[in-house]
Amino acid sequence: MTAADRQTRATSADELCREAYAASGGPVTGVALVAVGGYGRGELAPHSDLDVVLVHDDGVDLGDLGATLWYPLWDSGRRLDHSVRSMGEVLEAATDLRVALGLLDARHLAGDPGLSLRLRTTMLADWRRQARTRLPELKVMTRKRHDVTGELAHASVPDVKEAEGGLRDAGVLKAIEASWLVDASTPALEAARQMLLDVRDEVQDLAGRPADRIAPEMWEPLAQRLGLADAGAAQRHVRSLGRRIGHLSRLAWRRTDAVMARSTGERGRRTPALERIAPGIALSRGEVVLDAGTRPGDDPTLLLRAAAEAASRDAVLAPTTAARLVREGAPLPVPWPAPARDALVRLLASGSGLLPVWETLDEVEGIETFLPEWEQIRLLPHASAIHRFTVDRHVVETCAEAGALIRTVRRPDLLLVSALLHDIGKGSLQDHSVAGEPLARKVVARMGFTDLDAEVVASLVRWHLLLADLATTRDPDDPATTAELLTHVPDAASLELLRALTEADARAASPAAWTTWRASLVDRLVSRAGHALGAEIAQVAPVGSLPVPDAVRRDPTAVSVEVTPHEVGATVTVVAADRVGLLADVAGGLAALRVPVHAARAWSQVDAEGEWAVSAWEVPDAYLDASVVRERIRRVVEGTQRLPDLSARPDGELPPIVEVRPDASRASLVLEIRTSDRPGVVHRVLTTLAGLGLTVASAHVSTLGPQAVDVFYVQEVGGVRPTEERAAAAAHAVRTALGG
Repeated sequence: MTAADRQTRATSADELCREAYAASGGPVTGVALVAVGGYGRGELAPHSDLDVVLVHDDGVDLGDLGATLWYPLWDSGRRLDHSVRSMGEVLEAATDLRVALGLLDARHLAGDPGLSLRLRTTMLADWRRQARTRLPELKVMTRKRHDVTGELAHASVPDVKEAEGGLRDAGVLKAIEASWLVDASTPALEAARQMLLDVRDEVQDLAGRPADRIAPEMWEPLAQRLGLADAGAAQRHVRSLGRRIGHLSRLAWRRTDAVMARSTGERGRRTPALERIAPGIALSRGEVVLDAGTRPGDDPTLLLRAAAEAASRDAVLAPTTAARLVREGAPLPVPWPAPARDALVRLLASGSGLLPVWETLDEVEGIETFLPEWEQIRLLPHASAIHRFTVDRHVVETCAEAGALIRTVRRPDLLLVSALLHDIGKGSLQDHSVAGEPLARKVVARMGFTDLDAEVVASLVRWHLLLADLATTRDPDDPATTAELLTHVPDAASLELLRALTEADARAASPAAWTTWRASLVDRLVSRAGHALGAEIAQVAPVGSLPVPDAVRRDPTAVSVEVTPHEVGATVTVVAADRVGLLADVAGGLAALRVPVHAARAWSQVDAEGEWAVSAWEVPDAYLDASVVRERIRRVVEGTQRLPDLSARPDGELPPIVEVRPDASRASLVLEIRTSDRPGVVHRVLTTLAGLGLTVASAHVSTLGPQAVDVFYVQEVGGVRPTEERAAAAAHAVRTALGG
């Protein structure tokens, strides 16, 4: 069935209503019969009600018209939803949001056309005048409906009308559009809405009644009626429509919220202000767009970097911008450059900001530009009933869950990429873990990770079900169970990753997949396996010596700063006479400039003339001025520089983890710190250690997604390893300093 069929049904109903109005003696002035809701839009399904209102001017006496008009309509066998109201009563009834929404589609049927026109213009004007109070009410009502009906794209028995992404949401978008606050209607929305109306018509015809839910047995005949290959194709078609409308709905509500929050001065601004947030990328009214003059073809990393900026800021990735980047952007080279790899990790680690940005990428066919394997799992239904989402959405949810667990592993980047690829083998005839292993190895290598990293991710994809299977089907306290696990898990770092991936995968599947009992079994097995593996820590790569500038050799208070630009930022190299607190001062100077530290190394050099401290800091700003950095360091030393306050942890931020690695070094205390990447973190840690009279023999700072992973080799003055008591005190002090 098509739009023409719906229009034919509506035209037939119109004739019936006009004949009934004429037969009942309806006047031509002061009274009108109007269609509202879906009938008002001329979109009657095979078993739709005729939703009509008999409206009259205040003070008009209808006589018997209100009682006699409905009988011929009832006698025709039509389902009727009717009411009789004066214009004043209509406005009063419209305080009910559902009534108001139906009246926005009012259409004249019979009687006084001027009254029908006045009703429609009055309702539209009233809707626009009260939009800033009605739209929040509409949003709450919509969310409550979604909580009950679920998502059309994922529900096992989807409701094409009431579910999130269904026809009701498409109507809500039209109401938002009618407010004139947000441009919510697009050609993509109207095309999806019309196709979903076709689906609803066939569902009602199959059911023989006004049904909107697609029962499992309906998919095969529905496919035949829609001209699709099979039941699977019908599911993908319907769910893709629901996903598109759902995505457009979420985007429209984000834009509506932004408009509602805008100040009076901002409302009057004609040209949206552009705030540059990254090279080539800007923020405009809560949406990530291209900066002025940016040419997509010049930078193959732009799409991923723009997506990462949007997701990490919980902002909208403007669909027109994303579409342009897909259309005009340069292809990623193989292997990927570091900025593309880092952007993907940031995107995957962005938590709640990931899903809407990923949906935008999916809508503009952007995912295939960097992950062509995605098409294999796109909209693929899960065979297991425990899964609440299609495979592709489950993967995105797994990444979001993994983002909350990055503090528990030493390689958050590998955890997030493994979450992205763990089900990439589904859709083939082979076991998806077996099929996914070589695919994951190929993808990770293409992304530019090392061969060793590719093997780790491939192994995680191959065995991502092993830990849960062993913990729940065998005795986790049996040494044989531990031995079986360790056959496929070679080291403690891989065990951490597998534990986190197991939890993320289960949580993304459904609440029933990760219970307290299941978690306890997994943790018992992990504990035994970890004990068998013993403590491990990544080896520290050796560093070479750097020349000490003459100015530093002559003046023990001098600090040498050099800035060396490179492809993704700059290296800030600092050399000075070694002293307690020097690294803290350098970190403070960078924090004062609000310069993020992506990585840092620090070490000591000794020669015949003295002992020198050398540090190299990787920052994203290639235009940093060495003299400005030197001046800020001087102010920190003098105590005149204001620094970021880390005393209170922001709401929602995970607490820091500070651990002592007792077996990592014989000469030093090794502190490993995992915390959110905020300006001033390194300075606060180093200042705390200096305040305890401890020196830092070497520091190894890295940022993976939103998490900073910092390892400090700490000694007493004179090079002595701190005692266990001092180590515990240092860990406690650092944890407290970071708001833990």
